[in-house]
Amino acid sequence: MFRIAAAGALILMALSIAPPARAQEPSPLQPLVDAAAQRLQTADPVAANKFRTGGLIEDPKREQQVIEATTAEADSRHLDPAYVRDVFRDQIDATVAVEYGLFSQWKLDPATAPVTAPDLAASRTTIDGLNHTMVDEIADQWPVLHSPACRADLVSAVESVAAARNFDPLYRRALDHATSSYCR
Repeated sequence: MFRIAAAGALILMALSIAPPARAQEPSPLQPLVDAAAQRLQTADPVAANKFRTGGLIEDPKREQQVIEATTAEADSRHLDPAYVRDVFRDQIDATVAVEYGLFSQWKLDPATAPVTAPDLAASRTTIDGLNHTMVDEIADQWPVLHSPACRADLVSAVESVAAARNFDPLYRRALDHATSSYCR
């Protein structure tokens, strides 16, 4: 009887010392990473438009407009414009890489090529809205983005968002690149 009582006491003591199991909380960077992922997904209609109309993938004028608009918004929010410029440069480069990947796929397998040219203006409106969301999230998460926990939070957010959006290897690599300047 004493052994059973002692064993029971030990089990209760062990359970009271062990931390409670809890579900992992989402990363505070998840909304920022999800906006970046959504922005990457605009590569599909943008590339389809360029493929069908013979447009060039790279558009330095538009890229500069995006960089200028996002750094101006950063400056107005008292954020480091150079940081925001680097984030959006990576985002643009990742999106361009996805567009090249899509062009390659369509060239090698014409049956998968788009048959219509989606409206580029509508895609750009979506991109502009996501850019604004990203700057808002950068402002909201500034302390996290500059903390020692940033890398772990970023890895968690990227994995979660990539899985939720069912990203293929091309989009997953692009998301990794698009977020590569987040942690400082």
